[in-house]
Amino acid sequence: MSLEEDFNEAPSLFAMRSNNEDYAIYPLPVLQDNIIWLLVRGSEVVVVDPAVSNPVANWIEDKRLNLKAILQTHHHQDHIGGSLELKRRWPQANIIASKADIDRIPFQTLSVCDGDEITLLDIKIKILEVPAHTNAHVAYYIHEKRDQMPPVLFCGDTLFGAGCGKIFEGTYKDMYQSLQRIKALPLNTKIYCAHEYTEDNLLWANSLEPKNRLISKRLEEVRRTRGEGLLTLPSSIQEEMNTNLFLLAQSPDELGMLRQHKDNWCYK
Repeated sequence: MSLEEDFNEAPSLFAMRSNNEDYAIYPLPVLQDNIIWLLVRGSEVVVVDPAVSNPVANWIEDKRLNLKAILQTHHHQDHIGGSLELKRRWPQANIIASKADIDRIPFQTLSVCDGDEITLLDIKIKILEVPAHTNAHVAYYIHEKRDQMPPVLFCGDTLFGAGCGKIFEGTYKDMYQSLQRIKALPLNTKIYCAHEYTEDNLLWANSLEPKNRLISKRLEEVRRTRGEGLLTLPSSIQEEMNTNLFLLAQSPDELGMLRQHKDNWCYK
């Protein structure tokens, strides 16, 4: 039985076959709008930003998988809240996080820096530093140059569907440079962010650019998708280039004005 058939109650948002083995990424919505991503190959799984432990542990055990590693994009509690309990249940699992965040993620077992490359589940993953939301925020980039697998970016709270993260520790320049770095990735890169904010972000963008047909069209599609109880993610660099005003900003100042406006905006 294929991995897709076995997991039919939790359909994959992306799956591929390589060397007769399945790779898949599954979403696990938790809390109000968090999404925990689960990267599965064979009998092993890598979890990205586990906000809580029980839903993740139950999912892994129901599928009879083994937790190989946890990827942490940054230190906020709604991203690391379940990590220690998962480590207790699967003590052999690595917790991977930014070396610069060792004080705030002290339980990390593998510390990484910008440009490092790690291999999990026989998949190469590159570390990209993308500060601004927090000073030590990192993203995890998969670009397998085999078969038809598109690149994948687990970007935490740096880039969202039609939006970007609030700037808590960095500067507008930091966020601009981080988004420029993401923007330089291949256009077919799949964007796996950590929150389902797409509809709210598009409502805001549409209020600023009501005549922008690409934004209006995406908003209509997103409303339909959410109305069916489905996620709008993953997105892609191409889709964000078409409709994400933050990614289209031409300078840190422009991005800063957009971020300030969004921070104070309320849909009526």
